[in-house]
Amino acid sequence: MLKLKGIGAAAGIAIGPAFKVGKEDFTVSKDAINESDIPLQIQLFEEALIKTRREIIDLQKRIAVEMGQDEAQIFDAHLLVLEDRMLIEEVISRLKKERVNVAFIFFEVLKKYVEVFSKIEDEYLKERTADVNDVGKRILRNLLGRVESRGFENLKERVVVVAHDLSPSDTAAMHKQNVCALVTDVGGKTSHTAIMAKSLEIPAVVGVEGVTARIKMQDMLIVDGASGMVIIDPDEETLAYYREEELKLKGVTERFWAVKDEPAITRDGKAIEVSANIEFPEEVPSVKLHGAQGIGLYRTEFFYMNRKDAPSEEEHYQAYKHVAEDMSPHPVIIRTLDLGGDKFLSQFEIPHEIQPFLGWRAIRFCLARPDIFKVQLRAILRASVHGKLKLMYPMISGIEELKQANGILNDARNELLKEGIPFDKNLEVGAMIEVPSAAMTADLLAEEADFFSIGTNDLIQYSLAVDRANEKVAYLYEPAHPAVLRLIKNIIDSAHEAGIWVGMCGEMAGEPALILLLLGLGLDEFSIPPLLVPEAKYIIRSVTMEQVRGITKKALRLSTGKEVEEFAQAKLKEVLG
Repeated sequence: MLKLKGIGAAAGIAIGPAFKVGKEDFTVSKDAINESDIPLQIQLFEEALIKTRREIIDLQKRIAVEMGQDEAQIFDAHLLVLEDRMLIEEVISRLKKERVNVAFIFFEVLKKYVEVFSKIEDEYLKERTADVNDVGKRILRNLLGRVESRGFENLKERVVVVAHDLSPSDTAAMHKQNVCALVTDVGGKTSHTAIMAKSLEIPAVVGVEGVTARIKMQDMLIVDGASGMVIIDPDEETLAYYREEELKLKGVTERFWAVKDEPAITRDGKAIEVSANIEFPEEVPSVKLHGAQGIGLYRTEFFYMNRKDAPSEEEHYQAYKHVAEDMSPHPVIIRTLDLGGDKFLSQFEIPHEIQPFLGWRAIRFCLARPDIFKVQLRAILRASVHGKLKLMYPMISGIEELKQANGILNDARNELLKEGIPFDKNLEVGAMIEVPSAAMTADLLAEEADFFSIGTNDLIQYSLAVDRANEKVAYLYEPAHPAVLRLIKNIIDSAHEAGIWVGMCGEMAGEPALILLLLGLGLDEFSIPPLLVPEAKYIIRSVTMEQVRGITKKALRLSTGKEVEEFAQAKLKEVLG
């Protein structure tokens, strides 16, 4: 028996034989071509790029439906590589100069790009090597006419996949196959393998240095995703212990699923709304399957991505109508366009800024371009008669922005009235609170809004001055930090004093231990990935409001995020038994 320690990337216990995945090596021949062949080679390259784009978009849509939008967004980076003008122009320039086949030229350029990324010291950027490599191999396959296959579709038993690294395409191909855990030589908690494993709801241990060299095909493995332990060829005593632990975890999961269709009501009768976050209309079946009581965040950026023109009002309307009807009588909250930051669109000429998350994005962009903004607002208003729609503006930083946005919305209402087009005159309009200035002036904003939705991803990032994508400072990104809890308390208290309700649609809302604290602070609605809905409901149904208020009161007296996190985890353990 051999025990190896790595990084626990996705919790859970799995036991099964090893299925080793080798590196996919490409050998591309170098063939001289005539000058007259160059146009055909360029055409082959362009066709490969177009086919690759189509494959990635199709894959992205499937992953959004089957796993969730956060996982689908991994492939945004792949699409950006496809649009990299420097890479494309270098391939074409070298093709004309060197006069050899375009597959070989692209292979050489790809190797250079991968090498450059792998030498970057920043851990987050270094991990993006996988994006460049993955999309590059897709392009190569399409140039060479190869069919992608890693053997996952032929698995006859539940296995533990062991690899040096796994690309997003690899993990997407595993979905619904016989894979019970993932183990890799490299990677960290923010790697693609970690993100996808959580969505597949299987354990993963990454960064186990040299694991592929020590494991043989069909070796019996135990993977403990919580502790980061991988055990090779366990003895009978160890095997028996982990089989018992695995059964305990399975029992807990079954308890969650038993209440997924029950209302989220505390033991003393307080009703809480548990909703889901989505981006594509095709995600609605997953929302229903997991028992969500509505959609608390319907992202709309996908309408604008990977196209050369702006979407029409009718396109918006049909999509919103479909979701509103499908979810009726449950509410659907549509977030208006949130471009900028990490989402760039060439057709709108959004500049690449030094600090994009602090720049021309979200509501700032919409207020500067009312022609684009009003198209979406009209569509939302038109669709509001087909269900229980609500809308909210992203990144509101002060009362003037909220008033200005509502002014454009009123213009859209007046236009529809003149045109005789029906809409819900009582449509609720909310503000996302994700900027510290908004959190501190929540009492003023509450006078202009029908509800608040707290976007914790940005609120934490801005409040703690932490780029959570930067590995060097990621440890400072603490949802349980006392400053964050105090901001959230101020938002909720201000809203309730003004008689409006408060939801949360950031990742913090889906953290089981923090659900207790957020309940105690008075949060009215949790909007989370569909997969997390059953567990959230179970937690809410297991406590009383008096109990969670007491827990939160004690947590607010603690000095550090770590202390709060440990305290909340201990209380959650008590609640779950």
